[in-house]
Amino acid sequence: MKSPLGEFLRARRQAVTVDEVGLPDVGRRRTPGLRRDEVALLAGVSADYYIRLEQGRERHPSDQVLAALARVLRLNADATEHLYRLANPRPSKRMGRPSAHVDRNVLRLIGSLDRMPALVTNDRLDVLARNAVARALYEGLAHTDNLLRLTFLNPESRKLYPDWEQEASSKVAHLRAVAGPGPDPSLLRLVEELSRGSEDFRRIWARHDVGTRTQEFRRIVHHEVGELILWHVTFSIDGSPGQRIFIAQAEPGSSSERALTRLSMTHPVGG
Repeated sequence: MKSPLGEFLRARRQAVTVDEVGLPDVGRRRTPGLRRDEVALLAGVSADYYIRLEQGRERHPSDQVLAALARVLRLNADATEHLYRLANPRPSKRMGRPSAHVDRNVLRLIGSLDRMPALVTNDRLDVLARNAVARALYEGLAHTDNLLRLTFLNPESRKLYPDWEQEASSKVAHLRAVAGPGPDPSLLRLVEELSRGSEDFRRIWARHDVGTRTQEFRRIVHHEVGELILWHVTFSIDGSPGQRIFIAQAEPGSSSERALTRLSMTHPVGG
């Protein structure tokens, strides 16, 4: 039986080089990254114990061991939290299926942002609502119902996102972060769909990167107004578990702001 904890440890071990942890690179390696015995040595546990962890035969490591592994595997804060959740799964606090209903006040809020693209998504990155500028930004593209499908199943996404690899990796890392040890069945179905349809998704998913983005600059190329550099920020919606608002904003006075203004004028609310 596969162990989510073991799979995560294996993937993250293979992503760390001996140079990063200060070990000599001696002998030819059949697989990338650190060997199991090297991780065990650096974490202060026996090789046999670490092997049992990866094989799923040891499922309850102490917090001290987890902290040591997080340090050795160079995990960021999101990945460290994910590690603890895999080692100590808790029953989900959510009751029933997450709602696709978006509160009318949230709809009013994003609709009032006439020069800022805004979306409401759930954990799977299904797009539950969008304002007029966001509709214009993604107009004519297939799979805009879900940002992961758009990225991996639509070849045009590589034109839309000039930094496609970074964009794709970030979305998959988000999916790993929200999946946890007991993901929603609908999320698993999405992973299966993307795995069947995209070799790139399979490659990135196998890395077990974990991370959530709250704010950052991103580049988008629109077929009408050209390249836009937008600052994206994400807010969780209290009272609607799993729902988030994504808002994008251009630098005041920039060409990106002027481009968004043109989009808002040619695609007005209700247009």
